[in-house]
Amino acid sequence: MTPDAGDRTAAPPTREDGSAVLSAPARRGTVFVLHVAFAVVVGLAAVIAATGDVDAGRPVLLTALAAWAVAYLAVGPLGLSDWRRERATAYLLVLVAVVAAIAAQQPSLLFVMFLAFPQVWFFVDSVRAGVWWTLALTLAATAGPLLAWTRGDEPLWGPGETLVGAVFSLAMGLWVFRVLDESAERATLIRELESTRAELAAAHREQGVAAERERWAREVHDTLAQGYTSIVVLAQTAVASLPGDPGTAAERLSLIEDVARENLAEARAMVAAFAPVALDSSTLVEALQRLTERFARETGLATRLDTAALGEGGGALSRPEEVVLLRGAQEALANVRRHASASAVVLRVSRIGDVVAVHVEDDGVGFDPASSAGVGLAGLRDRAEEVGGAVDVASAPGKGTRVTVRVPAR
Repeated sequence: MTPDAGDRTAAPPTREDGSAVLSAPARRGTVFVLHVAFAVVVGLAAVIAATGDVDAGRPVLLTALAAWAVAYLAVGPLGLSDWRRERATAYLLVLVAVVAAIAAQQPSLLFVMFLAFPQVWFFVDSVRAGVWWTLALTLAATAGPLLAWTRGDEPLWGPGETLVGAVFSLAMGLWVFRVLDESAERATLIRELESTRAELAAAHREQGVAAERERWAREVHDTLAQGYTSIVVLAQTAVASLPGDPGTAAERLSLIEDVARENLAEARAMVAAFAPVALDSSTLVEALQRLTERFARETGLATRLDTAALGEGGGALSRPEEVVLLRGAQEALANVRRHASASAVVLRVSRIGDVVAVHVEDDGVGFDPASSAGVGLAGLRDRAEEVGGAVDVASAPGKGTRVTVRVPAR
């Protein structure tokens, strides 16, 4: 059997907690070294037993060594690569019996303990088992020499060497298992960290997907949905005016074309992740002026833009802040169209310190803000919070409505 034959034919050994005892390269190297050590030590012991002055004990010694070799070939290599408790126990029982026979017949051959003690720790799966088997080997190796010593036939240094070897074996086994336990803990920690990292990555992906969906929902609501609402209302007005007032119908159809073109431009801008089309090559005030004029044309309401409180100086607005103010004005006007039943609307742009605000006021029916929270206003608040701003709604039944969107000027 080659040094790594068992390694190729069986699964790696595992501890009680299911962790690997040795890595594949370490296992192959260890198996090879143990094969060489076994061949050298047992071969030397067999040569001494066959040629040395061992008298009547020669057959027993050779039989014991042969049994050890057979057990090692049958179980030893597999014991390192296929953790089978019953095979390991069988091998260790043979090992104790062989050591007992050698100690009883020829204590001078107990140099094999330098091989036997380390082997124990490769065939046990716990520190307790290693300690018990080491003590069993120590007892087997010292019983014979101690009996001979009581008869005056064997010096005491023989068992003394065995006891010293046992102490070193226990120290080595405890150290090895401590290292293996620490390695297993590190491996477990690494697996847990990798699992946590994978979970966090999945959570971040899901969060990103949800945030992107929310962003797209706000964009569609604030642009395309409002545009389509305008188109529907204008189309209904055009149909109603067509029989008796072709001029008004033609004007509405022209407005429908304008709104549809703007909606198309907004859709293209959204796909390209650009800012609102109304802000392309325009200032915020210019975009608000166009929005005011178009709203007046579409609804027939008295609508004006007041920039007297805007003033001069102060910090400039970034593009995201301008987008928030423009979307706020669009959302407020859309609500006026749908719900206010107003006769006049005023858009005001003001600057107080480093805060720029857009106010949309109407003289409509009003509502109770505490009991009416629309999706559009909720999305607008989210937009404003992203740039450090805020949205206020002041209204009461029969008192009109004022929507204020504030953003900080940088």
